[in-house]
Amino acid sequence: MMNIGLAQINATVGDLEGNARRIVEACRLLEAQGSEIILTPELVLTGYPPQDLLFQSDFVPMSLQALEEIHKAVGKAAWIVGCVQKNPSSSGRPFFNAAAILERGKEIRWVYKTLLPTYDVFNETRYFEPCQKPAPVEIQGRLLGVTICEDIWTPDYLPRSLYSCDPVEVLCEAKATAILNLSASPFQLGKPQRREDMIQNRARRHGVPFYYCNAVGGNDELVFDGHSLAVAADGAIQARLPGFEESAQPASGGVVENVSNDMEDLQRALVLGVRDYASKCGFKSAVLGLSGGIDSAVVACIAVEALGATKVTGVAMPSPFSSTHSVEDALALAENLGITCLNIPIGDSFASFKKQMQPVFGDLPEDATEENMQARLRGLTLMSLSNKFGHLLLTTGNKSELAVGYCTLYGDMAGGLAAISDVPKTLVYQLAAHLNQKKEVIPHRTIEKPPSAELRPDQKDQDTLPPYDILDGILKLYVEENLGAAEIVAAGYDTETVRWVTRRVDFNEYKREQAAPGLKVTSRAFGMGRRMPIAQKFFSK
Repeated sequence: MMNIGLAQINATVGDLEGNARRIVEACRLLEAQGSEIILTPELVLTGYPPQDLLFQSDFVPMSLQALEEIHKAVGKAAWIVGCVQKNPSSSGRPFFNAAAILERGKEIRWVYKTLLPTYDVFNETRYFEPCQKPAPVEIQGRLLGVTICEDIWTPDYLPRSLYSCDPVEVLCEAKATAILNLSASPFQLGKPQRREDMIQNRARRHGVPFYYCNAVGGNDELVFDGHSLAVAADGAIQARLPGFEESAQPASGGVVENVSNDMEDLQRALVLGVRDYASKCGFKSAVLGLSGGIDSAVVACIAVEALGATKVTGVAMPSPFSSTHSVEDALALAENLGITCLNIPIGDSFASFKKQMQPVFGDLPEDATEENMQARLRGLTLMSLSNKFGHLLLTTGNKSELAVGYCTLYGDMAGGLAAISDVPKTLVYQLAAHLNQKKEVIPHRTIEKPPSAELRPDQKDQDTLPPYDILDGILKLYVEENLGAAEIVAAGYDTETVRWVTRRVDFNEYKREQAAPGLKVTSRAFGMGRRMPIAQKFFSK
């Protein structure tokens, strides 16, 4: 095995100075430990994804200036840094997604990404020109294949066969003795193990070692899980960096135990996503509504782990329809977590607002309008606390509710970050059980009682929605796997239920378009990974 170091760095998009400092610190540490070649993540200098910051006239020039400063800090090792390079041609996209090879006293050499993903959350062909002829480069006397993220992915692990070129095959045919990969591979449930399996299979197939350095950290809706790897030519894991935390480690540094527990990964991904969203956006504290229900309880647990108990404020906002046990459960949760819980009833405000609207509404019967008033009064209360004290407002809606519009615009949807908007309700229950493994943090009654918005007397979610196990099964097939209604019915679901769910998903696109950004943890999240028109007339039959 070569003396290669893996610098798994948490970069912030656009923080060129801060990212450069992190790169230098990690690379110097690895140099001191004897690394001859040091690998960093994809676009680590700019942060991933930089999106349309790339089109700002001074962004790429400033990033290249920062790269020159990094170059000055290089010692005996070769540092391979993910960054952006300009395309000198007058045709094609304006930039390359690049790996800069930095060596002391030598000109910077460049390798460009070959395969540019344009699916799910990726839109790289908007910015980057692909490398046309991947070729090995000699670094520290060795002929190596430097690749960037998608370049090592095979059709078996992609949504479909997308590319006519296999850069790894080309590089190995050209006698590359190892494959080095700079990556920014976003987390989703099950992906760390799937990615590891792919790299092991590629190493065995080509008979060369793989060194894989993945980004870590949260940037907006994406969470990067790290889990960087060194894999021998026979597929054996030589080193595995920890998940969900920064790490700089030699490839010969030993194997960190692989944690393949989905619930543990989900918890750590959400915690990292909330922590980084808050810190990278300048928030030092968070506020959220505590209804006594399971969704807000799970979000509160995540927020406390991310920010600390003293930085999280819960708010109980009972209305005339709130049960006594809901307030009791909210207060019990707050006590278990050690957070402040404010009790701000909305009953008087609700009565006053209904009275204000009575001359207009007249004798019309009460309906969802009055239910939504309560949600919006709660949103107003929470936004007022956010504005006054500078808290990040965390919304608590789950993916199942967001999918079918069982949520209120400018009410429970109001906020800065939707922490569990990509977590289906059935998975929320599993996560709650996981959070309670060591001791009861979420009150037992919160988990056991039937879920309810409590916006009218004796209301239950299942008065409006199918049972959550059925709803989530249909949503997975429709939203994540893109199956039509007839195909979902053929999978064993009731025809009328399928049609109701799919049409509710389509109809409520306008709500999701106005929702807070949410952390992606499944194969397809609402938001940047699912682009659908609002005004459209297609319904799956």
